[in-house]
Amino acid sequence: MADTSTDNLNEGLFQLLFEKSPGSLLVKADAPRFTIAAVSDAYLQITSVQREDVVGKGFFEVFPDTGDDPNDENTARKVFTKVIETGLKIDVPVYRFDMKDPVTKISSEHYWSCSNIPINCSEGKVAYVLNTVVDITGEVKAKQAAIESENRLLMAADATGLAFWVLDIKTADFSFSPQMVTIFGHPPNTGVSLSFIRNQVHPDDMQNIVLTAYNRALVTGQYEYEVRIFWPDESMRWIRTKGMVLFNDKNQPERMLGTIVDITESKRDEERKNDFIAMASHELKTPLTSLKAYIQLLEVKLSASSDPFVITSLTKALNQVNKMGALVHSFLDLSKIEPGKLQLKKNVFDINKLAQDIIAESRVIAGTHSLKFSANGDIKIHADREKIGQVISNFISNAIKYSPKGSTVTLATEAIENHVRVSVADQGIGIKPRDQEKIFQRFYRVEDDDMKHVAGFGIGLYLSSEIIHRHKGQISVESEEGKGSIFSFTLPLEK
Repeated sequence: MADTSTDNLNEGLFQLLFEKSPGSLLVKADAPRFTIAAVSDAYLQITSVQREDVVGKGFFEVFPDTGDDPNDENTARKVFTKVIETGLKIDVPVYRFDMKDPVTKISSEHYWSCSNIPINCSEGKVAYVLNTVVDITGEVKAKQAAIESENRLLMAADATGLAFWVLDIKTADFSFSPQMVTIFGHPPNTGVSLSFIRNQVHPDDMQNIVLTAYNRALVTGQYEYEVRIFWPDESMRWIRTKGMVLFNDKNQPERMLGTIVDITESKRDEERKNDFIAMASHELKTPLTSLKAYIQLLEVKLSASSDPFVITSLTKALNQVNKMGALVHSFLDLSKIEPGKLQLKKNVFDINKLAQDIIAESRVIAGTHSLKFSANGDIKIHADREKIGQVISNFISNAIKYSPKGSTVTLATEAIENHVRVSVADQGIGIKPRDQEKIFQRFYRVEDDDMKHVAGFGIGLYLSSEIIHRHKGQISVESEEGKGSIFSFTLPLEK
């Protein structure tokens, strides 16, 4: 640094320039007193001291030592001494020095960042130390709060088994919380990469679920799925990940962040429940089949009976057995759908012919309603005829259940571009908007006084939704309270 000295400057000009400089203090190299020669207005403001109480006094008279830590090399006394001895600039990024409020005289926690620059006299010795400070209390406390918040979050995540992750979409940099490696079956603090983690995902789930969800998230901003993974000991586990994508100001995806949790136990509980439902439903099929056969035999045997009570009772009994049989089949389908065991037997068929057959069957049990069918020409699709028929039957059954006697239920099919749309419209009580959002969820039942008399377990529409989605179709409902509902689904046409 070039040799300079305040002795060579016009004292008035120097004083004016220095006082208008940023938060600076000029300290003489007269250790151990370190007399304050000049102070800027900004320094006075951030330290809450007066110029007349500072200039001409020793630095530590104004800013007393707070008990120097012998191992702390960043105390003011040690830093000033080192600058004078070495003639080098020394920066202290962060140090704590508490300040008293000039009114209340109460000390408060303060943090500072400072730079200490040597100023030489004409002989080349350090004559002054220019001490420039910035109050960084706000930044330090914000960082402390963020660290504390992060620690609390990590503790909560550890207690709940959640792991957090962040993926930089451009660079593929992958960071995660410590819980991540244990979820994937590795010892704590094991270093793993994104590709290493992905290699543990079941190949089918990686191809059909993970990659699909990732590409969809880049558009929608939402990321969620459940997949199977393999631990190093080759045992299979289940995880659920949920996250979101952050976009830049050009609407380009930049980062993806989310959580992962091990859901193996809940999946095993579901499997046990599904196994029980399947076993119970299977065992019920045999006695129901026998019961139905006996009732049909009785109908034939007593067909010539003149007692109307006998004929009516047998008809009602057979209807109840048929309902029970349909319920058992629904539970069997439920036990297959959830673990992904439902097999679709696809073939090409005319959906209008299927619809006509279902209308004919439904008229037998829908004597109190008028059933209509609207269609044009042949519409071929490639699907599981029995399962699609089950969905249409469920729509019609619900329409009859939830609409008044004497009203009309209309089944319609129409080809729209490369899809077919099948709809069932009724003139019933309608569905509230809040219920429309949940109507296809498993076991969901509308809580309404008008619905209390209607029996059901809330699985028909859930099964219908799963069947349509497995055909890569869409299912929906349109409804207005008091004016009826339209349930519909779309499926790809046979090419």
